[in-house]
Amino acid sequence: MLKRIVVFFLAFAISTTLYAQVPETKEEIQKKQQDLQNELDDLNNTLNQIKKNKKQSISQLALVQKKIKIREAMVENLSKDLKRLDNDIASAALEIDHLKLQLDTLKLSYSKSLVFAYKNRSNYDYLNFLFSAASFNEAMRRVAYLKSYRQSRELQAIAIVKTEQLRQAKISNLTLVKTDKNRVLGEQGKQLVVLEDDKKQKDQFVQQLQSQEQSIAGQIRTNEKNRVKLKQALAQIIQREIEAAKRRELEEAKRKEQERLRKIAEAEALEKKRKDQLARDEAERKRVAAANNQPPTATKPVAEPPVVRPKTEEPAPTVVKSNRTYTPLESTPEGLTQSLNFENNHGNLPWPVNSGVVTIHFGAYQIPGTSIRGNSDGIYIALPVGAAVKAVADGVVSSVFDLGGQQAVLVRHGKYFTAYSNLASASVNKGDEVRAGKLIGTTAPDDSGEGQLLFMVTNDKGVNLDPEKWLRHR
Repeated sequence: MLKRIVVFFLAFAISTTLYAQVPETKEEIQKKQQDLQNELDDLNNTLNQIKKNKKQSISQLALVQKKIKIREAMVENLSKDLKRLDNDIASAALEIDHLKLQLDTLKLSYSKSLVFAYKNRSNYDYLNFLFSAASFNEAMRRVAYLKSYRQSRELQAIAIVKTEQLRQAKISNLTLVKTDKNRVLGEQGKQLVVLEDDKKQKDQFVQQLQSQEQSIAGQIRTNEKNRVKLKQALAQIIQREIEAAKRRELEEAKRKEQERLRKIAEAEALEKKRKDQLARDEAERKRVAAANNQPPTATKPVAEPPVVRPKTEEPAPTVVKSNRTYTPLESTPEGLTQSLNFENNHGNLPWPVNSGVVTIHFGAYQIPGTSIRGNSDGIYIALPVGAAVKAVADGVVSSVFDLGGQQAVLVRHGKYFTAYSNLASASVNKGDEVRAGKLIGTTAPDDSGEGQLLFMVTNDKGVNLDPEKWLRHR
C-alpha cells in the first residue's frame, strides 16, 4: 500500500513539472491558431489576385514561402496543443488512480467495520458491553461511542459513494480529453498534408523562376535603377530640408537679435528722454531763483534707475540633452514632437498597407532558385494593384515627384523620413500635413503587372533604416 502511494506522488510531481513547462492555455493556443488562419486567408486572397497574372513572379514565390511559414507555425501550435492534452490526460489518469486507491482504502475500512458489527450484532453483547461499565458515566461514554461508531460507518458509506461519483466524472472527462486529442491529431494531419502541397508548389515556382531568370534579372535592374534615382532624390530633398531648417534658424536668430537691439534702443531712448527732462527741470529752477534774487540752492541728486539690457541670445543649431542630439529639423516644436513620436513608436508603427507580403527585405538578398543578388534600401511589398497606401506616422509631405513613370511621396517626421514609391497616383501634395493612417496614394503595377510598393525609412543623415524594425509585428 505504501509503495503504491509513493509511486503515485512521484508520478504526480513529474506530471505537474511537465505541465508547468507549457505556459499556453487552451484559449491562448486556440486564439493563436485563429490568428494564423486569418493571416493565411489574407495571403491566399492576395495570391489569388496576383495569380490573375499568368506569369510566375518573385511576388508569387514570396507569398507561397510566407504560406509555408504560417502553415509550419500552425503545425507547431497544434503540437503545443497536443502536448497540453497529453499533460491533461496524464494528470487525469493519475487523479483517477488516486481516487481508485482512496476508494479501495475506504471500502477496506468499511468492510472491516461491517465484519466487526456482524460479529457483535446480538443484543446480549450490546447490553453486556454497557453493563460491564464500572460507573454510570462510563456507561454513557460507551453509549456515545457506539452512536459515533454507527455514524462513522454511515459517513464511510457516503464517502465511498461520493468518491465513486467523482471517479466516474474524472473518467468521463478523460474520455472527452482523449476525443479532443484525436480531433487535434486529425487537424494536424490535415495541415501536414497541405504543408507538403505548399512545399511542392514552392518547388514548382522555383523551377519556373529558373527558366525566367533573364526576365527577372530585367525586373531587378529596373528596380535597381529606380532605387538609385529614389536614393539620389531623397538625398537632395533631405539636404534641401536641412538647409531650409538652418535658414529658418538663422532668420529666427536674426529676428531675436533685432528684437534685442530694438529693446536696447528703446531703453536708451527712454534714458536720454529722462536725462533731458532733468536738465530742463534744473534750468527752470535756476531761472526762477534768479528772477526772485535768491541764491541757487543745491538740489539733492536723484538716483538714476539702472538700465536693463536684454541678454544676447546665441543661435544653437545643435543641442545635446539627455544623451540625445537635436538637429535643425527639430528646431520647431512641431518638428521635435514628430521626431519623438516617431522614435517612441519604434517597432510599433502601423504598416503602410492593409495587406500584402514582403517580397524583398532590407539589405542584401538573393532570389531563390536563381543566381540573382541585390541590395535593397527598403522593403518591397507585393499587393493587389490599386491598393491603398497610408502614412505610418504624423508628418509633413516634403515632396511628391515622378520616378520612372510612377509617383513617389516623401514624408518628413521631424528628423526622420518615410518614402512611398511605385504609386499609380498620389493623394497628397507638397507641404500637406498628414496624420498616421492618412491616404498617401494607390499602388501601381510593376514590370510583371503585379502591384508593388517600395517603402523606405531614412534619417536626416541620409542613412537608410530597416523598415521592418520600425513597423509593428503582424
